[in-house]
Amino acid sequence: MRDRNSNQMTVEHLRNLFSYDQETGVFTRLRSKGTQKAGSVAGGFDKDGYVRIRIDGKFYKAHRVAWFYVNGVWPKNEIDHINGIPSDNRISNLREATRLENCQNRSINVDNKSGYRGVHWHKQCSKWAAHIRHQGKKIYLGLFETAQEAGFAAEAARQKLFTHHRI
Repeated sequence: MRDRNSNQMTVEHLRNLFSYDQETGVFTRLRSKGTQKAGSVAGGFDKDGYVRIRIDGKFYKAHRVAWFYVNGVWPKNEIDHINGIPSDNRISNLREATRLENCQNRSINVDNKSGYRGVHWHKQCSKWAAHIRHQGKKIYLGLFETAQEAGFAAEAARQKLFTHHRI
């Protein structure tokens, strides 16, 4: 997803408005504006847990702004949070990724009952089934006695095939 009008902002303008701590991933205001005081933490959380910052009347995701602040160019692709925490905007936790690469780093679904990504109970066989998705295809990994064994098989397959999984 591209930032609307992001190409109109310069890195110099951004650095005049905010300081960015690469160790914490936090933006701090350098100037007071309205109710926002100089020295205050910039931004707030959206419904998905990402930090958004308002700059010149437009909202930007803080991870994209951090990338721009440090590298001086807007990311061409998506920005992946390596550890999967959407509010962790430390530059060491951010990497540019294609949509496919970013999807490889997904977290476990909230409705998952096995506790492992890519693992579900196969009712007919009374065993745990494991699979991964790679390059748009579902790869079946087999049936296992325990969810943990199936989870290990799925993780081993991701380690072998994926380029952008959690470290």
